[in-house]
Amino acid sequence: MVEMLDVLIVGDYCLDLIFTGMKSEPILGKEIVATGFNMTLGGTCNSALAMHRLGLKVAWAADFGNDQFSQYVLEKLNKEKFDSRYFIHHEKELKLLTVSLSYPHERAFVAYYDKGPLLPAAFSVINKTNAKWIYIPGLVHGPQMEAGLALIKSRKMKIAMDGNYWDRLSLKNRSVRRAIEVCDLFFANADEAKSLTGENDLEKAAFQLSKICPVVAVKAGSQGAFAVAGEHVEYVPSIKIKALDTTGAGDCFNAGFIKAYLGGLTLRECLKWGNIVGGLSTLGLGGVEKITTSSDVAQWLKKYKD
Repeated sequence: MVEMLDVLIVGDYCLDLIFTGMKSEPILGKEIVATGFNMTLGGTCNSALAMHRLGLKVAWAADFGNDQFSQYVLEKLNKEKFDSRYFIHHEKELKLLTVSLSYPHERAFVAYYDKGPLLPAAFSVINKTNAKWIYIPGLVHGPQMEAGLALIKSRKMKIAMDGNYWDRLSLKNRSVRRAIEVCDLFFANADEAKSLTGENDLEKAAFQLSKICPVVAVKAGSQGAFAVAGEHVEYVPSIKIKALDTTGAGDCFNAGFIKAYLGGLTLRECLKWGNIVGGLSTLGLGGVEKITTSSDVAQWLKKYKD
């Protein structure tokens, strides 16, 4: 019998090239100079490694090519002793890159993604997997995805999904609404929650999302986070920390929240775990550079200021 996982993670890898310390925003025809740079794992790697470091039994269904970027990511994951049983390797290039210009107040991105396989790794491995939860790092919707979500439900796995998407979406879109309805746990940042619901008040937006999903967490960055389950709402402020780069912080928040939620902790404690893991990730350039363990979270919980 296949070992029971806590979480099966799906989604693409990404390699992040992060620039910091620019004195101005990009200007066409002019060069701006960064004082900080890092090449680091990104995309789904953020949540996957954060959960792994927190001690959850996780595996990741992911596609990799024979290009240097895929190989770089694989080498890094191997050093972390990350479970690679569901990695699928292709004899072609699969370059997935993001350039991030990170400022204290905001970030700008340029991305390049090779076309992936017609049948992503997730569809190939779901029937081979025993997992309590499946984690989907972005809001996926449409007929093909509805079939995939139905398959996940037939396998008795609970679904956690992040609202991450490159376009503005609304609950008025039937396929978007349906994708969130089949989730057991849904994450959204402030902009995503407002876009989906049309509400400017985050608490109201969270309540509206909770009408179609049992548990909803809305991340507001340095302002903290909300969580709603039924009529029960919690708000917890963020930890006080001087952020270097916020790339991947939301992904790491999700990992901390899921770790606590699977441990049967209260909504309030889940928010604290999310805020701590997400907050500490901002001390490095990229979402995976700062290693956070459950012991680290325990130390921060002792001094958490509600």
